[in-house]
Amino acid sequence: MTLNQLLYFRTVAAHQHFRQAAAELNISQPSLSRSIASLEEELNIILFERQGRNVRLTKYGRIFLEHAERILQETETALFRMHQLAQDEGHVDIAYVFPLANRYIPHTVRRFLSQERYKNITFSFHQLHTPQLIEGLKKELFDLVFCSYMENEPNIKFIPIIHQNMTVITPKGHPLCAKDAVSLSELSAYPLIGYDKSSGLGKYTRQIFSSHGITPNFICESPDENAISALVEEDFGIALVADTEAIRKRNIRILPLRDIHLVHTVYLAYLKDHYMIPAVRNFLQFIIKDGTHL
Repeated sequence: MTLNQLLYFRTVAAHQHFRQAAAELNISQPSLSRSIASLEEELNIILFERQGRNVRLTKYGRIFLEHAERILQETETALFRMHQLAQDEGHVDIAYVFPLANRYIPHTVRRFLSQERYKNITFSFHQLHTPQLIEGLKKELFDLVFCSYMENEPNIKFIPIIHQNMTVITPKGHPLCAKDAVSLSELSAYPLIGYDKSSGLGKYTRQIFSSHGITPNFICESPDENAISALVEEDFGIALVADTEAIRKRNIRILPLRDIHLVHTVYLAYLKDHYMIPAVRNFLQFIIKDGTHL
């Protein structure tokens, strides 16, 4: 059974006449008759009964017509949707680490959609840690992800897009508040609030402590700067975090590191040599050209 046969069948059913249906379909009447006969043979059922020069659907032809209509409607919907995706309209599945949810992602997507030619593009948004983002990217659950860099991923392109200075945050009235800057080693003397250990920033900060021979006293973990700074503001501990807008909204002390300059980089990642519809490709180029930093 082919889509053409379903179309031919529907057209004959509408006209109840082979010659008129053949004229609409722009094929010969014998070709149309053979196609319907082949369909009836495949189904092992009679679809039409002749009434003089006309034909009418049998009871079973009417049942088959209901199914044929649904199949053809789905086909037309699929074709329309594919034509949309092939143009500037389309859908983009993006996923990102938790710290980008507060401002960067919503602000960037809104500026992209504010351009007239992209206003009909739709987005899906997902928040996960870097390992899950990379796994989802490889499974084609996401078109683009914003994450930390991961080693040994030869099929993924990583483009640095955001550079964040690492800074220390403390509650007001904390012993470190009197300082203009602190050393990394000083952090080990106080309870620390860390990023989730499975996140990119969690792994990054732990590697920094380890490489400097520091054993931090982590008392809890949180997914992003907003959650961490809220705990710091309530005097649960201090933290080493990325310097983002979220921490500057809190009633806390922000201190630079004195003995080391640490920068965390967020990457835009996508599958190499992988087909992208225009909507995804245009958003990718917008991000690369934009160069927006937190």
